[in-house]
Amino acid sequence: MGPAGETLGFQHCRLGAPGGGAISAYCGVMGVSLGTMVANLSAHKRGWDDRWEEFSTWAEKGMAYQRTLLDLVDEDTNAFNKIMDAFRLPKDTEAAKVKRQEAIQAATQYAILTPFKVMETAYNSMEVMKAMAEFGNPNSVTDAGVGALCARTAVIGAFLNVKINCGDCEDKTFVADILERGQHLVDDACALEDEIIQITNSKI
Repeated sequence: MGPAGETLGFQHCRLGAPGGGAISAYCGVMGVSLGTMVANLSAHKRGWDDRWEEFSTWAEKGMAYQRTLLDLVDEDTNAFNKIMDAFRLPKDTEAAKVKRQEAIQAATQYAILTPFKVMETAYNSMEVMKAMAEFGNPNSVTDAGVGALCARTAVIGAFLNVKINCGDCEDKTFVADILERGQHLVDDACALEDEIIQITNSKI
């Protein structure tokens, strides 16, 4: 089995993690990696020597987003495990039950905020793909377009995890706020994706 097969070997896992949240973050990694690749190709394009610093700056931005999203792949799995650990706490006394419930709620909020950070980071990373579609190496414009598709998927996928975990959160004010902010991110990501794809299609 090659590297791609090894990466996708999680489908045989029966532990529930990594799941959709981690894979959403990984979609974000793939998306911004494509944008960063276009920036690097543009920095080394023949005849564009005077623009090396400009494109190198974009590549560095992309790599920073990529590192954050890679960390969030693991962090989403950790968030799931925190919930499982909280449910395993003892509940043999009233005090233990209270402590257990507090731990469950704290872990639940963390399991909401982690994919929400994926949403924010993936959306923000789309600035790299937009820039590369607009003025990057024209031979790689479709790579920037595919990167935008991946980033949009990351935002929508992570929001699914936000929403399902909100169902177990007792702080309804927190839930209402995060769901409203999350929907705005989805709407903005879809609009930006459309814009990037329009730019891409105009150049092919």
